[in-house]
Amino acid sequence: MTSPYPSPPHFRRPLLDTPFAPRTRELQQVDHFVAWAGYSTVDVYSTVEQEYFAVRNAATLYDLTPMVKYRVSGADAERYLNRLVTRDVRKLRVGRVSYVVWCNDHGHIIDDGTVFRLAAQDFRVCTAERQLDWFLDSAIGFDVVIEEVTEQVAALAVQGPTSAYILRRFGLEGLERLKPFELAEFSVGGRPLMASRTGFTGDLGYELWMRPEHALGVWDELMAAGRTRGLRPIGSQALNMVRIEAGFLLPNVDFVSAEHTVRVDRERTPLELGLAWLVDFDKPHFTGRRALLRQQAAGLRRLLVGLDVAGNKPAHNALLYAEEAGRREVGSVTSAMWSPTCKRNIALAIVDAPFHATGTTVWADIYLNRELVWERRMAASRVVERPFFAPERRRATPPADR
Repeated sequence: MTSPYPSPPHFRRPLLDTPFAPRTRELQQVDHFVAWAGYSTVDVYSTVEQEYFAVRNAATLYDLTPMVKYRVSGADAERYLNRLVTRDVRKLRVGRVSYVVWCNDHGHIIDDGTVFRLAAQDFRVCTAERQLDWFLDSAIGFDVVIEEVTEQVAALAVQGPTSAYILRRFGLEGLERLKPFELAEFSVGGRPLMASRTGFTGDLGYELWMRPEHALGVWDELMAAGRTRGLRPIGSQALNMVRIEAGFLLPNVDFVSAEHTVRVDRERTPLELGLAWLVDFDKPHFTGRRALLRQQAAGLRRLLVGLDVAGNKPAHNALLYAEEAGRREVGSVTSAMWSPTCKRNIALAIVDAPFHATGTTVWADIYLNRELVWERRMAASRVVERPFFAPERRRATPPADR
């Protein structure tokens, strides 16, 4: 039967629905959606608190489909990616995943993402934002084919302490043998599906990659398999909380792409963001190498660090000072939260030298709105190592059977 309410024309509803939308919209209780890479996605299903604790104590589903995906293939695929990103792609074995960043000629970050090596010269690159223009410009002179496959791949993140148990019950036999950053192909009920031991929560978890036409069937069977283990969907707000605890960076929050900045000195390099471990100066030339070598030799003027903030009031967007009296500004907070799991007031912040050294105390200028009256507090904040939360189950292979 044809619906009496025809769909509005595309220009009146420009955001796309993911293949999981019939389920995510049905479960959404507070009508809170956000746009991500051209898709409408759930920000909160019920309450942020319930969804946060589900990640840390049970298992969760997060619709990852809007993650922008590119297939990179051809005779020069490895050589091309090794020139594009700062990490040595030659070391990435087939069946493995690697976290990477790529920069412009000045060493400033364009974006970060993950590279999946599916075959010797066949890769999938996942990013939070569209990068096709940069990828194509960088491919000049290489025998490589780059195509966006975002709409061809539906994706779900299954994260939390009981995630491995649920996925095995769902039908992914042998999943427990996957080590962190490994991937494997499975078939469940005749549906091909790829699983990777990756995620954005800093906890035990996996990501599932499938054809869009299989999305609803996979969702329903996962929910059934996880009914006795507390499986529930979560939105972006809860995910943002757990990624801060894990010390992970979020584009447009902890850094802005050099392609988008309009003010001088707003760009960031991977060295300044505490990602020096992603920069391999021993591999062949990559974009930004010379600039990063110069910065390394000169020393860092600023660094993104973790902060342990006194009190229990999150230091959202707080300016940082070298002294309690606020005589010298030395940085600013990019992400902040009170961590229910760590029982700590934590933050990520860009801090100027020499105050970014571990153990140094700076002062966060926190403003609180108390019934429409603003109060100011200066909170001592100690520079600490990241991550704030790193449970053993995140890397345990096989995971505990919960």
